[in-house]
Amino acid sequence: MFDLLWLIPALPFTAFGVLALFGSRLTRSAAAIAGTLPVAVSAIVAFIISAQFIAAPPVGHAYTQTLRTWVQVGGFNPAVSFLLDPLSIVMVLVITFVSFLILIYSTRFMAGDDGFARFFAYMNLFVGSMLVLVLAEDLLLLYLGWEGVGLCSYLLIGFWYREEENARSAFKAFLVTRIGDASFAVGLFLIFHSLGTLNIQEAMARASQQWVAGSALATAAAGLLLGGAVGKSAQLPLQTWLPDAMAGPTPVSALIHAATMVTAGVYLIARTHVFFELAPVMQHMVAIIGAATLLIAGTSAFVQRDIKRILAYSTMSQIGYMFLALGAGAWMAAMFHFMIHAFFKALLFLGAGVIIQALHEEHDIFSMGGLKEQLPVTFWTFLIGCASLSAVPFVTGGYYSKDLILLEVWNSPQGGSLLFIAGLAGALITSVYSFRLFFIVFFGEPNILVKKTSAPAMTVPLVILAVPAVIGGLVEMPGFFGAPHLFSRFVGNALPGFKALSPAPGTDLRLFVLSCMASLGGIFLAYLMFLRKPAFGKRLADSTPGRLAHRFFLAGWGFDRVYDVLIVEPFVRLSRMNKDDVLDHISRGIAWLVSFMHGLLGLTQSGSLRWYAMAIATGAVIFIGMVILL
Repeated sequence: MFDLLWLIPALPFTAFGVLALFGSRLTRSAAAIAGTLPVAVSAIVAFIISAQFIAAPPVGHAYTQTLRTWVQVGGFNPAVSFLLDPLSIVMVLVITFVSFLILIYSTRFMAGDDGFARFFAYMNLFVGSMLVLVLAEDLLLLYLGWEGVGLCSYLLIGFWYREEENARSAFKAFLVTRIGDASFAVGLFLIFHSLGTLNIQEAMARASQQWVAGSALATAAAGLLLGGAVGKSAQLPLQTWLPDAMAGPTPVSALIHAATMVTAGVYLIARTHVFFELAPVMQHMVAIIGAATLLIAGTSAFVQRDIKRILAYSTMSQIGYMFLALGAGAWMAAMFHFMIHAFFKALLFLGAGVIIQALHEEHDIFSMGGLKEQLPVTFWTFLIGCASLSAVPFVTGGYYSKDLILLEVWNSPQGGSLLFIAGLAGALITSVYSFRLFFIVFFGEPNILVKKTSAPAMTVPLVILAVPAVIGGLVEMPGFFGAPHLFSRFVGNALPGFKALSPAPGTDLRLFVLSCMASLGGIFLAYLMFLRKPAFGKRLADSTPGRLAHRFFLAGWGFDRVYDVLIVEPFVRLSRMNKDDVLDHISRGIAWLVSFMHGLLGLTQSGSLRWYAMAIATGAVIFIGMVILL
């Protein structure tokens, strides 16, 4: 079955090709089948191959499928080859499973849209590009998938491009992520120039042999890769594009946040972990960026009114936890949280889509309320999503993954008390804003009557996603539970194990208590402020410090304004001052010459057949003369 590995990305690409070429001629039912069935088959193939891999692992717990040599120039010979190992298996299973459910949901959500077939074409291209990214054995092929998801994010965020705001949001996402992509590209040049290969495993092996830990080359390579990662994963300082990306359809938001795009940076750092281990400064920077982002995004989520923007800032914060874990050397904890996060974040976004459609496209949570009885399936599944996001102890997958990150950050030589406190504070803030959203939307008096109940195509994916959001954490339970560490045992064949300090006796239990207090305490605060005594929360928000904090957090800590003042506005002024430079004269001269030649050629179009006949005869005489004389 390993020989069928190439089918996993090929099937979504095939669906894209069919829908791009023939989508306008297909009925909506045919387009829906063409857009969902290939990803379903891809998921089935992925599960079968993964089961075979687990039952009978290949030598070295890795299988490589080389399809062809891509380029052969001197010593540069990157191949189109796929690497199947425990890390890529986790990524592929999550991507195909979650993407399939999102596509099923989309068949109903997008049913009335004019661009129905175009939407599914873009979505399949997105899924295929992400699968290439995570399966690539070569950094150049990985970069191809990397740019593919960037292109698809632009197309899908701006899917409703007739509205100027959507087009602006798509352009912003494309432009900001290009900064990180440029850093990644320069990193590839540096790695190939120094190590002579872009094969990921070979490059890491050569780096371990040729580079000294902390050397300038190792630091530069890791720093450039980190630049690419923060752009795609919306981490500081390139995080500003993600909240505006909510302009796209809700299934797009679910796909970007749960299974593709923003997790690409996390995967890149985990896949190239040796470069960061050889650059301790950059690895520590990963942790600092993650800690800062999770706090900034969490406080920003706390004051948002748009239901999708709350979830967008939540994604930034949760990716921050993954970066925090990666920077602390807790590689498997980061990937474990990635997996659990994919389930509950897809669940929350799809649930938000149900709410938005049921309330006549309303996004403002303060215009909602009282939906508990009107949307019972969404109520229960959304509760599970919020509980998992808030890491409610024992009964949610999010608890096991987030608690593992906090525990290993505390016990890591690259971690420490400050990073742990940042993660713990982020957990408290997460619980508050998650259940602020939940209580406001589902309790209280209804402000808008529900237009319609959702079809099974939209509610069944919610129920399915709710299951792993609850029980997914059981594959990696805390050590004091005495349960086997199934996830770390499996992924440990592709990533280094966690190197912990020797904590004092009872440390794990104390950290466990603190983590539970942060989760449950945040929920209790949200209950008091937004359900039990909303007047108290209103008085706090109406105070002078409250208004200032609200304005600051609502603007995402003002990063957009800072970038406008420091970069955008000076560039625009400089462009206006320099609008008549020499290069402009050259381009205008070319345009004048083209226009002049067009006028001359236009004179020959007289409409007189005699002139045309004479021109043909003259040309024939000239041509014959040239043949005879020359």
